[in-house]
Amino acid sequence: MNTSTSETTCHPSGDSSTAEHILVLGIGNVLWADEGFGVRCVETLQRLWQFAPQVEVMDGGTQGLYLLHNVQSATKLLIFDAIDYGLEPGTLKVIENDDVPRFMGAKKMSLHQTGFQEVLSVAQLTGHYPEQVVLIGCQPEELDDYGGSLRPIVRHAMAEALNIGLQRLRDWGAEPALRDEPLPEDATLTGAMLTLDRYESERPSAEQACRVGDDRFIPMPEKG
Repeated sequence: MNTSTSETTCHPSGDSSTAEHILVLGIGNVLWADEGFGVRCVETLQRLWQFAPQVEVMDGGTQGLYLLHNVQSATKLLIFDAIDYGLEPGTLKVIENDDVPRFMGAKKMSLHQTGFQEVLSVAQLTGHYPEQVVLIGCQPEELDDYGGSLRPIVRHAMAEALNIGLQRLRDWGAEPALRDEPLPEDATLTGAMLTLDRYESERPSAEQACRVGDDRFIPMPEKG
């Protein structure tokens, strides 16, 4: 779990009970193909954009309940994630406020969604819940590919998802501004080894890594 803020701590200075704290959270697993959509979105945001001091950009990965204190401290929460809406791959859908926990629990794709739905529920029960919550979700194409990367149609959807997110952040007073130069790889949320371009260029092929099955052990069905 990595974060990027404009201050030296996770939270803005001042009274934490009243201070504005905008949390931009990407959740998912970059090692499972389109499951990495949310993390790739915040990675791109952090590398290319800078924000006002009250904004925290976080790679939440699959941390689940460990994200509770981050959600509780936020006054506004923007989430990027791959969500199975039952739509065409690459389709984006924006869900807001009370609908977010219900939507994330409607059709769980992985354990991280179960865990994050619980985070939202516990935050509501404790009375420390963001004033506004926005989920920008993308319909995945492929999830069962360990070591795979975003499918082209999902990667293409990132630009629109980021535009939607940036506009919401402007509305919230986050003051997004393009950096003069993108952050170097070793300063990114995901770390140098897992940045999207490097991950795609250096990972072994599906055949080399036996990502799609090994006929020596589990013969793949013949294509008709």
